[in-house]
Amino acid sequence: MAASATLSQRDPRASASTERESSLFSRAVSTQSSFTAESVQSLSGRRFIVTGANSGIGLDAARIFASKGAHVILAVRSTDKGARAREQILAQHPDAEVHVRALDLASLASIKRFVDEYLESSRTLDVLVNNAGVMALPRTLTADGFEMQLGTNHLGHFALTARLFPALVAGNKPRVVTVSSLAHVQGRVNLDDLHGEKSYRKWGAYMQSKLANLFFAFELDRRARAASIPVMSLACHPGYSATNLQFVGPQMEQNSLVEGVMRFANRFMAQPAAMGCLPTVYAAVSDDVEGGDFIGPDGVGEIRGYPRKVKASARAYDQIGARRLWEASEAACKLVFDPRAVRP
Repeated sequence: MAASATLSQRDPRASASTERESSLFSRAVSTQSSFTAESVQSLSGRRFIVTGANSGIGLDAARIFASKGAHVILAVRSTDKGARAREQILAQHPDAEVHVRALDLASLASIKRFVDEYLESSRTLDVLVNNAGVMALPRTLTADGFEMQLGTNHLGHFALTARLFPALVAGNKPRVVTVSSLAHVQGRVNLDDLHGEKSYRKWGAYMQSKLANLFFAFELDRRARAASIPVMSLACHPGYSATNLQFVGPQMEQNSLVEGVMRFANRFMAQPAAMGCLPTVYAAVSDDVEGGDFIGPDGVGEIRGYPRKVKASARAYDQIGARRLWEASEAACKLVFDPRAVRP
């Protein structure tokens, strides 16, 4: 697939100058040369949903949002783990507004139930962080028959974003932040065999899902712009960060050797999750980003460091491939996701 769009070709976002005057979100980030948790100013009054927020970069990002006064929902598969994560946040920030809600991204029924329950209590959402993910699993299927990695990492978030989109449109300076990975560089989206029925490689499936994240984030930005919808869609990646993500696949396969290698690499090569979450936080709150941006660490090879704007692979900007994946995702999720149909 040829690269068919670059970041420099994006049109200015409608009413951008007006939106920058929003008093609630004005100057959410200070002008430090290196962005840290301390760079984030008040988020009081803003509503965040973070998927997979019971551990890793999702938990650390949610902790920062909550510490700055945001109303944060930890959208997690295990509410027991979510409750423990909430307790960790409250132990450090007793006045934080943090709530736990059940969400299994491997189930379209669970996604619908989560959104229905959310909309019962609030009609607006300011920031959706599509963070949850699985990595390099043996071939398993979701409740709806999707390959687990594509189903969880991409299709689940596609359906979640589609169902929450009216609430986002009604939000204040709304954003969708989708967490990808450096692994997207080696990814290929095989529309003829999305679910690995003909051929399956666990790492290939993971790389495909991470490229799909970028297809989705950038296509959502293009569609929102075309519809003059003030929802900013952008993506980020955490570099190489030490989280539990690396261990699930080896544990499922009962491969103690690979699990040991992963633990060694996490300890001696990876940056801590508290650093790995910073690209997510920067994408979610910075005034210095726009839809279609990609945020990653500033170190060598984008493995570690502080957040900055980076470039995705040329393949990630393939508009034809992104449109085809969007259509395939609508068909798989049995919904129509048309930003033009949602008005402020």
